[in-house]
Amino acid sequence: MSSLLERTIPGQQVTGPELPDYDQLQRCIHCGRCLPVCPTYQETLLEMMSPRGRLALLRAVEDGKIGLTAQIADYLYSCLDCRACNVVCPAEVPIGELILQGRAAYAEQVGRPWWGRLILDRFLSSARALEPVMKLARLYQRLGLPHVARPLLRALKDRHSIFQVLYHMEGLLPKLPDRPLHVRLEEITPARGQRRYRVGFFLGCMMSQVLADASQATIRVLTRNGCEVVTPHDQVCCGAPHEDQGNKRKARELARRNIDVFSRYHDLDVIVTDCAACAGMLKEYPHLLRDDPEYYPRAVAMAHRVRDISEWLAEIIDDSTPIGEVPRAVTYHEPCHLANVQGIREQPVQVLRKIPGLELRPLRDSTRCCGSAGIYNLTHPEMSNRLLADKIQKIAETGADTVVTGNPGCVLQIQMGLREHGVPVRVRHLTQVLDEAYEHAQSQPPADANEEWVIHANSRTDPN
Repeated sequence: MSSLLERTIPGQQVTGPELPDYDQLQRCIHCGRCLPVCPTYQETLLEMMSPRGRLALLRAVEDGKIGLTAQIADYLYSCLDCRACNVVCPAEVPIGELILQGRAAYAEQVGRPWWGRLILDRFLSSARALEPVMKLARLYQRLGLPHVARPLLRALKDRHSIFQVLYHMEGLLPKLPDRPLHVRLEEITPARGQRRYRVGFFLGCMMSQVLADASQATIRVLTRNGCEVVTPHDQVCCGAPHEDQGNKRKARELARRNIDVFSRYHDLDVIVTDCAACAGMLKEYPHLLRDDPEYYPRAVAMAHRVRDISEWLAEIIDDSTPIGEVPRAVTYHEPCHLANVQGIREQPVQVLRKIPGLELRPLRDSTRCCGSAGIYNLTHPEMSNRLLADKIQKIAETGADTVVTGNPGCVLQIQMGLREHGVPVRVRHLTQVLDEAYEHAQSQPPADANEEWVIHANSRTDPN
């Protein structure tokens, strides 16, 4: 019979940098409420691909039963970080945050891959740092190379994973703007008419470089609603891609820089962003910097001022600015980091319902992840494609001619899926639809003061 000293002592046996909080891991009661909402579990039916399965692995690591191996890391990185599990957890376990913490612990233990250090640290640190890559992408499009590369990559994508990744990257790329938005915006864009608010604008890296038209629409919508918009030119990436890939150190560095930047503007009513992932990350700065005595209170102050654009517009839009008719059938896809991380579900719908002529059609499982999930569609293209196919099918079922969303990753992913599956539906950011409605109202002033401001469907040619 083994002696008392030979018996395993229950409780945490392993500690190390960035490991998740053991007490929080213990709070999981293994009830299974997370299973029906987890996309990766639903696609595989494997316990280790579920939220509670991933937490069980992390608990076993800290119990000293297994090592934090590459196989364990694969299960952690297969998570989409959609946070649907957080929403339904009866024990209120911060499941998504604990999984990201596990990724960070693994990165601290074994180091980070070369591509992560190159792409994330060098190029995805700000919109300005991303410019060399985007110049090449714009040249690629100007030379007409997509017509050659796309069929070639399609033929090669099943031969090696690198071709599959390149095929996916090429498919995600929309028609790029000639110049990114951050080099065109003035620091201050005045309100139209009387100033009601002074808002800071956090311009996401991808919004500036890839979806500049959407952020331009955001600026116009804000100024039409009496907002003076302040866009600091020295802001940097929010840090979401870095935290997602386990690089907490870089994420904290970027968070501190953004806090310093926006702290200069003491009179801002709010800090607005039109990127749901950025908004979610900015609001999580207090959690990211909870152990930093200098920056934690400043992170709390900044997070308190952050608003997603849909959240802010639902609060400030009133009848003082006429909204024109937009005769479209629209369905709405809810970005994970808007619905699940920030709990913003009703506000985008409230804004859309303010637009005359717009028919809003419900999207089945609208909160289910589209498979974009940061760079998940590049690191896990097979699972991403399965989730995307499901999303496209459900969009097609609505019969809508436009799908609206509020996150750049979702916009690019769904655009690619609609094109690949041959579904003739446009993708628009929420502010693009609202901006169009405002333009319609301005271009067709009423003949009589008591008449509605309307415009017919054939009065404006859609650019796409």
